[in-house]
Order: sequence, then structure tokens, then C-alpha cells
Amino acid sequence: MPEPHLRRDRWWLSPALTALGLLAFVVYSSWRAFANADYYAAPYVSPFYSPCFAANCAEMKGGPNLPLFGEWWGLSPALIILVFPLGFRLTCYYYRKAYYRGFWASPPACAVAEPHRRYSGETRFPLILQNLHRYFFYAALLVALVLTWDTVLGFRDAEYAWGHMGLGTVVFLVNIVLIWAYTLSCHSCRHIVGGRLRHFSQHPVRYRLWGWVGRLNQHHMLLAWASLISVALADFYVYLLATGTFTDPRLF
Repeated sequence: MPEPHLRRDRWWLSPALTALGLLAFVVYSSWRAFANADYYAAPYVSPFYSPCFAANCAEMKGGPNLPLFGEWWGLSPALIILVFPLGFRLTCYYYRKAYYRGFWASPPACAVAEPHRRYSGETRFPLILQNLHRYFFYAALLVALVLTWDTVLGFRDAEYAWGHMGLGTVVFLVNIVLIWAYTLSCHSCRHIVGGRLRHFSQHPVRYRLWGWVGRLNQHHMLLAWASLISVALADFYVYLLATGTFTDPRLF
């Protein structure tokens, strides 16, 4: 039987590595989200648990304690907030391509035949929910603002005195820069900034912003992976501190 494609290279390697990378993050984030422990080591709070909306959150002085969910919420508070950043990433245009190819082989690679007999696109449940991406973008902006405040709080020491900086502060700074870069490079952000304009010349400010977002958008895939790795590393760093495995080195 003839090959369904003419590619003789290792076309399967890219979707396989993508699937492994995404699966590794899913396993790690699930473990940490359900753990409900070791997510705060003053002055750092794990980005998986921020903001903390449940009454059973660890007490964080000056931190993102917003007990909107009362004592009845007995599960991990991370399960409340992670819905929004994960929803943003799951519906992201790049991540759709990544897990469609990596997990569903739809299609497995460019110029490789799709194994599925029928394709209905994103017009049926559950894939029609991908259209919620623009709304998850607004939620992701709010989460990024909270994580920015968490990064600012990282300029305190373990006794909450200001004017200090540890290695964790650097980790959080790198993470928040990557999160903002990924969020603002989103296609929805590009459309909100410069979409639906008939004449760019009449909107010079929006046109300039559209150009900036467009340049970021060219690196959207790289930023998607870099921010995914950085948020996991930031959480793992807090875990090491909270469990006493590692002591945060002070830079000043």
C-alpha cells in the first residue's frame, strides 16, 4: 500500500515531543494543584495558588488572600483560580495546534494525511468552547496583575521587611515578564488593540500598539513554552522553600 504522504523525515518527532512536554506539565500541575500544601514560603506564593479565593488558604501577610469561598470549600484553593489561566492556554491558538497535533493527530504534521475520516472543525461541543478564548484573555489579564503584585511582594524578606531581594525574587521577575509577554502576544490582544479599524492613520496610538503586539505575536509559540516552563519552575521553587529542601539565597 503506498504511503499516504511523501515525507521521509522524522515528521512524528515534533508532535511527539510536544505531547510529552504538555503531558509533563499536566502531571506536575495536577499534583501541585491537588496537594493543597507547600505553596507559601514568605514572602513567596506559588503562582498556582494566587490569588487564593478560599478560606482555607495559608495566611499570607500582604498577599493575595481573598476568601470569597467560605469554609464549605474543602478542596485545594488552586482548583478555583487555575481554571482561568488554564482556560486561557487551552483555548490559545498556538496550544490548540500543539495538542490537536500532539494528542489527536489532527493533523499529525504538515503534508501528512489525517487519520480521521471526518472533521467538523470547532463547530460542535466541546470544541465550540474554544470561542471563549477572548473572554479567558480578560481573566488572564487580571491573574497577571495579581502575579505582578506577588512579584513586588518578593522584594521583602521572610519577616516582611521591604528592600530585600533573594533568588526567588529573580525567579518571580523572570516568570512575570514571560507571562506578560505571552499574554500580550495573544491573537485576541492583537485584535482588541488594532482590530475593526478601517483607517490606521486615524488611530496612531492604537496602530503603534498593534505593531508592538504584532512583533510579540511573531514569538507567540516560544513565549507559550517559556512562560509554561517558568510558571512551573516558580511553583517548584516555592515548594522547595516551603518543604525546607532549599534556603532562599539573599542577594541584598
